[in-house]
Amino acid sequence: MTESPAFGELSKRIKTDQPHTARIWNYWLGGKDNYAVDRQTGDQIRRLHPGIGDYAQADRRFLGRAVRHLVGEAGIRQFLDIGTGLPTADNTHEVAQRIAPESRVVYVDNDPIVLAHAAALLDSSPEGRTDYLDEDLRNAGSILEQAARTLDLSEPVALILLGVVIFVGDDQEAYGIVRRLVDALPKGSHLVLSHTVTRPDMPDVDAAVAFWNEHGTPKLTQRTPGAVARFFDGLELLTPGVVSCNRWRPDTDGPEPPEVAMFGGVGRKN
Repeated sequence: MTESPAFGELSKRIKTDQPHTARIWNYWLGGKDNYAVDRQTGDQIRRLHPGIGDYAQADRRFLGRAVRHLVGEAGIRQFLDIGTGLPTADNTHEVAQRIAPESRVVYVDNDPIVLAHAAALLDSSPEGRTDYLDEDLRNAGSILEQAARTLDLSEPVALILLGVVIFVGDDQEAYGIVRRLVDALPKGSHLVLSHTVTRPDMPDVDAAVAFWNEHGTPKLTQRTPGAVARFFDGLELLTPGVVSCNRWRPDTDGPEPPEVAMFGGVGRKN
């Protein structure tokens, strides 16, 4: 596992004997920022649900397509990415600044292993800016206050919440957090959100999540596709709506990709 200079200061907060979702996600994406316990648990989950590793890939590609749309077609130049996860290829600022170098991105996460590698997320283009906040999703007010150092919150912002609201178990709290963040942003802003779903025809997903919640940290909450769509209440939901992440405006014109139980959507605040 590669280590940044800041790693030593954060190592006491990192539990290397317990699997962690960000590191397992990194393992499924082919990264190196994970431990043996993460790989072992990741493989056990994959045995319960062989396609679960595809969720990480589908979610990452969904991020790329959504950001490209927002920059190239919607004219967005500011991004607030909460629940960043470990850096991989095509992070938000890389995708956005490839199209519009002046784009500004603020990343937010409170995971010490992610924080230790935050320098990889701060390599901005000369014309743009990136920042990183060590903050919890639940502290919406603090996030917005700190983000305002880099972002102009009077101008449209893309709020990105990929696979992070799943860590808020209480529905009322989860919807409230997203609403507070969206309400603080101006018209023309967008919400990009993905979430693991539960559905009767995907019982192996439920088994995999149950295994994770017994052995790993932090605990995950599944929601139905309809419950995920509720996060977009009051927004203009862009086509094709809330769908399996690999079915949101796929890059190819071939057959429709198979569904994964990670659903996502993009909504515009009017």
